[in-house]
Amino acid sequence: MLAEDKRGILLESGTNEIEVMEFTINDSLYGINVAKVKEILVSQPVKPMPHAHPAVEGIFKPRDQVITVVDLPQYLLSEPGEKKPKDLFIVTNFNKMNIAFRVHTVVGISRISWKSIQKPDKTVAGGNEGIATGIAQCGEDLVTILDFEKIVAEIAPETTIQMSEIERLGHRERSDAAIVVAEDSVLLSKMIEEALHKSGYVNTRMFPDGQALWNYLNEVRGKKNLEDYVSLVITDIEMPQMDGHRLTKLIKDDKELKHLPLIIFSSLITEEMRQKGKELGADEQMSKPEIGHLVQVIDHLLEEKHSK
Repeated sequence: MLAEDKRGILLESGTNEIEVMEFTINDSLYGINVAKVKEILVSQPVKPMPHAHPAVEGIFKPRDQVITVVDLPQYLLSEPGEKKPKDLFIVTNFNKMNIAFRVHTVVGISRISWKSIQKPDKTVAGGNEGIATGIAQCGEDLVTILDFEKIVAEIAPETTIQMSEIERLGHRERSDAAIVVAEDSVLLSKMIEEALHKSGYVNTRMFPDGQALWNYLNEVRGKKNLEDYVSLVITDIEMPQMDGHRLTKLIKDDKELKHLPLIIFSSLITEEMRQKGKELGADEQMSKPEIGHLVQVIDHLLEEKHSK
């Protein structure tokens, strides 16, 4: 059933919609993008792992594949809860990793516009580094969309952006090319900006979602020296207000802006998503956290652009 639900949204391009899977932890409603969900399983016995993060329950092995299980109630509530036989494992796939999250129930799937998802207040989100990426209105319910990338980055820092990749690129010249980036995660936005600066790209502008970046492009369009304001666009896919696919479509359908090199840098780069991005006109697509590769692709696209 899940695969059929996922196909519906994957076949459409730039509609600025998301399918949210709603689930509960202690009767509180949370959500995850269906595009991140591989399957849902009834909870199974888990083998504990020594010296693991307190929220890492351990590992299990469905169909000959070892998968790490994160106890989401433990992570969110910071205290061990009762594990019940009817608990479920939401098995996810993003950043080229398979990770299972223990939840209590799965409620269903809602298809909504990204415009229906608001950035949470810092108090609700837990400050700038909060793990609520958005609050969604699904029917009559308010659903907290969790930042699963940040959760995994906190539990296993080695799985996220590594500055050592930039250091391995060696000495680099400073570049004033104007790079604009749409990334809703505060943590990842800071890391991407730091990595770009370390690699010599010091003229950067960070935007919290696709809508904010699109508004900026509309402000600078028509200027004779457009290159001073934007030379290249980098966008995430999942973002409140406007997602990266919608942003890509708007830019590549625009006579004045379509020449801008555009990179989709997302945890959701599967073959299906790659095809969708290609149809929309993205120049390159790559999976987080490959920051060294991202810099090399920026080098290539800017060099290619200036040689034309």
